[in-house]
Amino acid sequence: MATPQPLTLEAHLQTLFKSPNTHPQLRNSVLPNLLQAIGNISSALRGSARVSQVGTANAFGDDQLNVDVLAENILRQTISQTPSIVTASSEEDPIERPAQLSSAQNRKSSGERAGQAVSNEAAEAQQPQSQAQETYTLAFDPLDGSSIIAPNWTVGTILGIWSGPSALHHDPATSQIGSILGVFGPRTTALVALRIPGACDPTCFEIGYSVPREAAAAAHGIIEVLRREVTLDAGAPATRYFAPANLRAAAEDEAYRALISHFIAERYTLRYSGGLVPDVVHALVKGHGVYVSPVTKKSKAKLRRLYELAPVALVVECAGGMAIDAATGERILSREVRDTDERAGLVCGTEEEVQSVRKRLIGS
Repeated sequence: MATPQPLTLEAHLQTLFKSPNTHPQLRNSVLPNLLQAIGNISSALRGSARVSQVGTANAFGDDQLNVDVLAENILRQTISQTPSIVTASSEEDPIERPAQLSSAQNRKSSGERAGQAVSNEAAEAQQPQSQAQETYTLAFDPLDGSSIIAPNWTVGTILGIWSGPSALHHDPATSQIGSILGVFGPRTTALVALRIPGACDPTCFEIGYSVPREAAAAAHGIIEVLRREVTLDAGAPATRYFAPANLRAAAEDEAYRALISHFIAERYTLRYSGGLVPDVVHALVKGHGVYVSPVTKKSKAKLRRLYELAPVALVVECAGGMAIDAATGERILSREVRDTDERAGLVCGTEEEVQSVRKRLIGS
């Protein structure tokens, strides 16, 4: 039997947009470049035998690893070569600034106060967006899973794509038009979500990245669409999965402890690595599951809305699932992000499971 020809990213994107002339820069430049960057990060990680602290901290005070800086630099380089991405900020450098600044300028300013609004320099560079002008903002976590990369567990990259020159103070339901969860494990894959009002219906698909053995070291890899549609099943699954983040919080919070006991009593299968990306992606690949990152009196919210929660929520919603704030029960994408350091807990996955967790943690 002949091997089927791989489905290219270009061919798949052509089927998703309602008009072939809609968002050409997103289809032909932004998405291909960012997915190639995922492949480049994967290759760089495989060439980095050691994981070590570099002696610096990001603007939030988190210690930086050499692999954090490596992933950040690769994405900044990619952004500088993608003109329609006009603004960018990251968990390592959480200030929205013109994306075409040099890497040296970005590094110099990385110690500025977290949560600062768009800088004067960025504001001067921003121009009103006309209908014919395609401009995007990238908000990203270059390497999610720093705490588990040393033992060589699967980690990821989180990318949020917003229309216009800023992600702050905009409705994510209309302004966050895409997100990517890159996965670095035995294979390199990524989940891509798109939701563009009037141009592209909500969709989530999976790509794989590979480099042919005979290719030169500097050659770009092959991006292949592995699954045209990734969905969370609404029906009763054969196996039910749960991923309870910060399990220590169950010792101090009765509601969370009761929730864990419920999962055990109902014979759910535990799938938890300690990494947001691999644990959420596991549910999406299996078609079922729920991820819970609680907020208690002693365990404060850690996940940042702009760099982690909003992109993950878009992927989950485009796959037919649900993502809510673990403390309030509100939908993650129900309101704008006002500050780059806003944080919250997270419950996401199959809608039925999320609703059940909401009732047990928060009440009706």
